[in-house]
Amino acid sequence: MNLSTRARWLAAAVVLAALIGVSAGPVAAESSSGVTAAAKPSGTITVSAAASLTEAFTTIGKLFQKKYKGTTVTFNFGSSGALELQIAQGAPADVFASADTDNMTKLQTAGKATPPAPIFARNRLVIVTKKGNPDKIKTIQDLANVQTLSLCALTVPCGKYAAQMFQTQGVTIPESKVTRGQDVKTTLAAVSPGDADAAVVYVSDAKTAGNTVTSVKIPDNVNVIALYPISELNGSSNLTTAKAFVNYVLSKPAQVVLLKDGFMPPPGKS
Repeated sequence: MNLSTRARWLAAAVVLAALIGVSAGPVAAESSSGVTAAAKPSGTITVSAAASLTEAFTTIGKLFQKKYKGTTVTFNFGSSGALELQIAQGAPADVFASADTDNMTKLQTAGKATPPAPIFARNRLVIVTKKGNPDKIKTIQDLANVQTLSLCALTVPCGKYAAQMFQTQGVTIPESKVTRGQDVKTTLAAVSPGDADAAVVYVSDAKTAGNTVTSVKIPDNVNVIALYPISELNGSSNLTTAKAFVNYVLSKPAQVVLLKDGFMPPPGKS
């Protein structure tokens, strides 16, 4: 092969290599050490989260966006059961944060989320009354005597937890005295500014109500502890950012927000 022919072959090889590189599309950048750099979070994600997380997650979302410039976190707050059903039926979502493990398990079983889903927070139940506690409620037994008691729907985690607590303690609440909320926020609103005499909600929600209600603590040996799992969803269109948000919720800055808003740390964390 003469020099002219060899030069033509080399030129053709260079062009072919360039075409292959273009058709393969963009690839992750490599550092000087040859290690592939991880993709950075960017773009928009939708987080479906339990209503009790409204205040805490709104703050956490802003902190996340500040840390990862170019990201946008959109929240869909509601009862965990309603959110699970929406996701199961195909509603777009990238992350699910539930107030119980049952609804997360349903999505895992359906292949919408992959185990494990870490527990990022816990919560306690508390009694809230009209400001000043005019009915002098001291225990959950006293709730059987109020005219109107606001409880979450039985399909909602806070309603299930309250029912479990009443059953364990042998307390019977006539359903005729009960008004049911579609989530913990509407359950709380039935007392302030509503007409219900008392409600059973989460400590975190009672804290957000401030001095518009009076809280009556439920002892730990009577109380039911709510577990909050979180997971990115398999159908996410932005899995990188979804995973980054899950990791951020588990990080110290987010945990500080949750503790400040009345949540308890995950099991094994102080």
